[in-house]
Amino acid sequence: MQQTALNLVAIGVFLMTLSVFMVPLLNISPFIPAAATLGVMGLATLDTFTWQGRGVTLLLDRFAPTEYRQRVIHHEAGHFLAAYLLGIPIANYSITAWDALKQGQPGLGGVQFDRAAIDEKIQDPREYSLLIERLCTVWMAGIAAEKLTYGSSEGGEGDSLQLQMALKLAGVPEYSYSQKQSWGLVQAKNLLERNQTAYNALVQAMSQRASVEECINVIQQV
Repeated sequence: MQQTALNLVAIGVFLMTLSVFMVPLLNISPFIPAAATLGVMGLATLDTFTWQGRGVTLLLDRFAPTEYRQRVIHHEAGHFLAAYLLGIPIANYSITAWDALKQGQPGLGGVQFDRAAIDEKIQDPREYSLLIERLCTVWMAGIAAEKLTYGSSEGGEGDSLQLQMALKLAGVPEYSYSQKQSWGLVQAKNLLERNQTAYNALVQAMSQRASVEECINVIQQV
């Protein structure tokens, strides 16, 4: 999102510069577009380097089209369902930038897991290998959900990076990252296909901003 903010700054500067040439036609003071340019650059720079682009994230999310919002919900529902079915504790979730901000999460936030419970399991040699496999499936489930619903994925770059970071922290050799990511995607796709009814019900519940407990109840009732 920081790159998005920088791109918006560039566009804003271009438009403001263009407006300078319109000053004679509009019969306004040349200081007005200059002040506006400095103001936009200042706010965007402050947002990028102080708030990590959250202001731009909130702005873009506020005017996001309905199709984009639905895609986000389908993506996060994939993560949620896979985590629940594979026994990964879920702490919270968000599907808008505002919800994420209130929860203290960056960007759109997504599904947040109980990190303490995961860290405890990963220290157990008996749980280690199985947990890594399950986390690969959970992290790739958002991409799998989008592909099953829309035929393509637009929100998977962050998931892939998070998965690679998790594998690195877990001491997994770097040469196996791609293999584990591909394996996780296949497993996630199969898991969601086997539980399509529960997935559809979860999408509806998350669209209504149901709590984590309510979402789990929806899954259990299917």
